[in-house]
Amino acid sequence: MSQKNDTTEPEAPQAVSSQFSEQVVEERLTPNPLSQFSMDKNALRLALVTAQYALRATRQQTPPTLNKPTGLLVLVNGMEQAGKGTAVKQLRQWVDPRLLKVEATVGHAPLSYQPIWQVHTGAMPRHGDVMVYFGNWYADLLYNVMRIATSNNEDKEDKKKQSKNQKHIDKNALPIAKWQAYLQQQLAELKAFEQDLVANHTRLLKCWFHVDMETLHSRLQDSEADPQFLYQIDWNSKTVIEKFNEVAATLLRQQDDWIIIDGDDKSAAADDFCHEVLHAMQMALVSSRTSTTESTEKKPPSKTKKSKPKVEQAPFEPVKIPKSLTNIDDSKISKSEYNDALAKKQTRLAELLRARQGRHVVFAFEGMDAAGKGGAIKRLVAALDPREYQIYNIGAPMLYETQHPYLWRFWTKLPNEQTNRVSRIAIFDRTWYGRVLVERVEGFATDEEWQRAYDEINRFESDLTTAGTLVIKYWLAIDKKEQLKRFEARKDTPHKQFKLTDDDWRNRDKWSDYVQSAADMLARTDTKTAPWCIIATNEKRQARLDVLDHAIQQLSEASDGN
Repeated sequence: MSQKNDTTEPEAPQAVSSQFSEQVVEERLTPNPLSQFSMDKNALRLALVTAQYALRATRQQTPPTLNKPTGLLVLVNGMEQAGKGTAVKQLRQWVDPRLLKVEATVGHAPLSYQPIWQVHTGAMPRHGDVMVYFGNWYADLLYNVMRIATSNNEDKEDKKKQSKNQKHIDKNALPIAKWQAYLQQQLAELKAFEQDLVANHTRLLKCWFHVDMETLHSRLQDSEADPQFLYQIDWNSKTVIEKFNEVAATLLRQQDDWIIIDGDDKSAAADDFCHEVLHAMQMALVSSRTSTTESTEKKPPSKTKKSKPKVEQAPFEPVKIPKSLTNIDDSKISKSEYNDALAKKQTRLAELLRARQGRHVVFAFEGMDAAGKGGAIKRLVAALDPREYQIYNIGAPMLYETQHPYLWRFWTKLPNEQTNRVSRIAIFDRTWYGRVLVERVEGFATDEEWQRAYDEINRFESDLTTAGTLVIKYWLAIDKKEQLKRFEARKDTPHKQFKLTDDDWRNRDKWSDYVQSAADMLARTDTKTAPWCIIATNEKRQARLDVLDHAIQQLSEASDGN
């Protein structure tokens, strides 16, 4: 039997076992929570490089591997002048710097109509990579909390300067009056977001660098050049620092996964940081080895925390298929009646979209093949300028997209105030629901992955709607006979033949499976803030009008709510 030539990802390292003996590799990659007390600098440097290459090697496509690649995202925050830069500089010198990505952001108040994490999702490590991220979403959170907490102490000149620089923020009143409540709400959302990252093979290491006020002030007055500060606050003010420490203490009490690094001795802090990164890489390797099978290796016992007992997941129970998915309307509408109604509804929809005052809108279209998603979208945007919206036709993910958390390719397509695009309307033809539809039915996702996805999707949409984004979701249903009729029409129409694929024909054999998966999806993801609109009709024209009617209703209610 002939064998295909093995090819590797560009610049992919050799498997780490080809560089070191198997015994040495296992010793260096075995997680050791107390390694900081047992490794000298040379051993630590060697272990870091070994772990870095071993982690990246899990991503190689050939030869086939049972590993599930896992990325490591290192979040760096804390007091200024606490040794953060020194620590990351040392890490970069001790590992292969070409394979360590470093990002940094300065804190700003969250942008309008989007979750606090959204602008940072572009800076996510690929599975198998390590990335250090200064500032990140916690810089934005701390900046905004400090702005709220110290607002009563600002003088008029400060307020004038702030309003000049933050017009896009101050136009929206804060949802709550006290910074403690705002912080608690945001931390709850970030905790859920980070848990979903971990579940989707991106481990987190969160490091908080701290120094006392006396050390901070002495370093502010030394001859070394100061970096750009992450939180844009006055570090020379005792009052501001005391408030920052109060906010930081609240954050650290709410989240127990931060590693506190004492920055009093910058060199020692850098060594501690490198030890923590090593341990996090080692744990990421354990995750990659055991995520596809129920661990055949015994995980080393942790000496720092007791392991939590595994919660047995209840068996998945499919729901009863609702009549709305099987009782398909066959009523007809005349072409003239349709055209008259269409023009009026398109005009009204365009008026509402332009009167929404910049609010982000996300339209999500799902449905059976040939159910009319494309036609409905075409009529939805007919009265708009092409610069006002983006349409995303979602297919199978590209390789680089599979090397990120599942929702990443959708996070990066959301309307974003940070971009130069005029559009703040995103229309998805197929969506993140693919995981619980086609990926479930065709076996592209494991049972654990697609069953977990319902809650992940609900949290994702909840974060959007909480931030003010309007999420409008459609399920378009037709019956199997009508689908065959439309397939045949596409086959015989030259300018529509591109819409028909071999997969479309094959999927008809699994019609009942797709209907069941749709029923389960609708039952588990129909929420108060992002409800589904089911449009079940074999009449294309009526479906298009129903889509417009529902969009008009949603935008009208949103406008009244404001």
